[in-house]
Amino acid sequence: MAIFGLWVINKAGGLVYHRNFADGLAQLTSNEYLVLAGTLHGIHAITSRLSPMGSSSGAQVIEGESFKMTILLTATGTKFVLLTSLAESSAEATLQKVYETYSDAVMKNPFHTPEMPIRSEVFDVRIAALIGSGQS
Repeated sequence: MAIFGLWVINKAGGLVYHRNFADGLAQLTSNEYLVLAGTLHGIHAITSRLSPMGSSSGAQVIEGESFKMTILLTATGTKFVLLTSLAESSAEATLQKVYETYSDAVMKNPFHTPEMPIRSEVFDVRIAALIGSGQS
């Protein structure tokens, strides 16, 4: 089981944070990450409207042949995306802890502007400790 990467996407679909944790992901340019985040934002919006059961929060898990994307949508529209191996079973719990870390280290920072790129050493260190402890 492995956690490959973490993305944070703002409510407008812009990538405000990304970090890779393990080998296995293709090395992408900053522009390619921005395009992927915008595309995922659009797919998420479409899936929220396609639900046959009425209102939906959109896609929560997208699986490929060799990886899984788990998406946590917050009340403010921010999306946290965890890229993991297919065998990873704790992605939802990890995303919830990432969201708690984001709330504490980023949103309580008076120098951070919401919806803008996250540039917080405290957040980086706490995410590295959280994800690093979950690697096996």
